[in-house]
Amino acid sequence: MLQIAIRRRLGRFSLDVAIEAPAPGVTALFGRSGSGKTSIIQAVAGLLRPESGRIAVGGTVLFDSALAIDLAPEKRRIGYVFQDARLFPHLSVARNLAYGLNRAPKAERAIGFDQVVDLLGIAALLDRRPRALSGGERQRVALGRALLAQPRLLLMDEPLAALDADRKAEVLPYLEALHERLALPILYVTHAMEEVGRLADTLVVVEAGRVLASGPLAEVLSRADLPSLAGHDEALNVLRTVVGAHLPERGLTRLDFDGGTLLLPRLDRPPGTALRVRIAARDIILATRRPEAISLRNILEGRVRDLGQGRGGAVLVGLMLGQTPLIARITQDAAQDLGLVPGMPVLVLVKSVAVDR
Repeated sequence: MLQIAIRRRLGRFSLDVAIEAPAPGVTALFGRSGSGKTSIIQAVAGLLRPESGRIAVGGTVLFDSALAIDLAPEKRRIGYVFQDARLFPHLSVARNLAYGLNRAPKAERAIGFDQVVDLLGIAALLDRRPRALSGGERQRVALGRALLAQPRLLLMDEPLAALDADRKAEVLPYLEALHERLALPILYVTHAMEEVGRLADTLVVVEAGRVLASGPLAEVLSRADLPSLAGHDEALNVLRTVVGAHLPERGLTRLDFDGGTLLLPRLDRPPGTALRVRIAARDIILATRRPEAISLRNILEGRVRDLGQGRGGAVLVGLMLGQTPLIARITQDAAQDLGLVPGMPVLVLVKSVAVDR
């Protein structure tokens, strides 16, 4: 378990947060610039001392004002990846990685050099200097160095913010692989919804130094009472599904989840494979009667959970499909025309091509 309960005044800004999240797993801190996200992870790293509170990872207490515990940063065994890679420019990639490995006692080296090189796909880079690397390559090396220090917790402060779209697309699959293959708690700061949807298990929404919402990713994303989140232009739903069957005669794959099934264009994954999929809130269509002669393949039965106000006059509709929460963003006119109220049954329509793996 990751536990963070801290208070600290920073000039006119006051930080007062309480967070609990499963560990291992990826906990994303999401919010606007200046909301306090970086201050939180600096406190966890020991770079910012809270006035009061407690910070613990997996039963190890890093800070406790009541017990007068305040481990020095180098004693906390925390890996920190910044927006800029901060590699040693005079060292090769291999020697930058070795610096991380040499920080950990030999008896505690559970993550090996070759394992990290393979995981991050950097074997071809080992003899290069940082100046000869792309931005995405530098971030992968910085991540490798942090992992080789054998951290009990990995902190990532908007690690993709300084990269262009192509470099982000290069690095994200490696972050997903890290999530899947290493049982390591990760605290990930971002204001990018795509990164939240692809990486997070737990989502913490931070605003003005306070926690607005915290919990499992799908539950927090689907809350209609959080317009700063659900009203975001890139608002997402994340579903955990299992490949149920392939339908070769139709060119489709069936995904099963607690709440129904989804049909997608044929996927190259064997039946039984767990798969996380994303659906944009704006790509969900609601209906009160089953449409006929329509190209949509996915028509699911749901129920309105709650209604909220989004940006630009949009209405946020919280839905339940079985035990699976979703959120849709529709116009005020559509909500009034359908007569939506909490508890009302509705049909939830999703284009197959709108479901992103």
